[in-house]
Amino acid sequence: MLGAVFLVAAWAKTLDPSAFATQITSEGLDFLLPASAVALFALALEVFLGAALLLMVRRLWILLPTAGLVVFFLFLTGRSYWRYAQGIEPEDGAGCGCFGNLVERTPAEAFWQDLLLMVPALLLAFLAFDRGGRSPRLRMAIVSVLAVATAILAWKAPDLPLDNLATRLRPGIEALSICAGSEENKNLVCMDGILPELAEGEHVVVMAQLTDDPFTQHVDSLNEFHWAAKGPSLWVLTDATEEELFTFRFSHAPSFEMREAPPALLRPLYRTLPRSFLVHDGKVVETYNGLPPLDQLAESEDASNQ
Repeated sequence: MLGAVFLVAAWAKTLDPSAFATQITSEGLDFLLPASAVALFALALEVFLGAALLLMVRRLWILLPTAGLVVFFLFLTGRSYWRYAQGIEPEDGAGCGCFGNLVERTPAEAFWQDLLLMVPALLLAFLAFDRGGRSPRLRMAIVSVLAVATAILAWKAPDLPLDNLATRLRPGIEALSICAGSEENKNLVCMDGILPELAEGEHVVVMAQLTDDPFTQHVDSLNEFHWAAKGPSLWVLTDATEEELFTFRFSHAPSFEMREAPPALLRPLYRTLPRSFLVHDGKVVETYNGLPPLDQLAESEDASNQ
């Protein structure tokens, strides 16, 4: 059980190591090494221990570091829970815990769920402690290969087309049902309150950071697409501050409409910005890493009108 928890948590974070590295920085765990290096080491360790437990390697030299990792996880979620109880919200407002970007949890949920998932399973692992016998060389070789493979995958993951797996945005979902927060905590925010226009017609939505060159250098192309009115309606979603919005409008004179969205809503939808998606009558039909193919979208509109 505990081994499976470790592997599922590691998989979720391996798909989006940049978000994991950001979490490491926010927790202040990058004081010796860069956050990216800490992330790779942590993922390899988590897979190493998780795979060892699943393969029934329950020697003391596996169980002791496993217990240390469980205590460390509970310390982090417990600290976040304490801060939350004091009224200190997470910086990005997103869910927290060891399951990466795919699972939204409040600090309280993260602590209690981790406690109930890990501590009983850890106690059972110690009760089934293997005191010796045949050396598990083959199993440890498999475990080592899996740990190294995980580190390599996490290293290469940002360059691989994994966004639909690594985020909560993928074709087939209802765009307006995308939400963050909860009514109970009075911080629920949903896409239908930010872009209700997506419910009908065809729209292309670009999530962007207004200060990043990969977006700003294509503003003229986005303006031309908007003015031509030969494709889906164009919207830009951003979590920019009022100052950044003013500077962007003054510097680039965008003709397309921009909407503000909180980081808690946007961050689970991308690994890197810009990222875009095409919506038809409220349903996401396509996603794009980067800006959408504006020429293709315009041509498809022309073809549909003929």
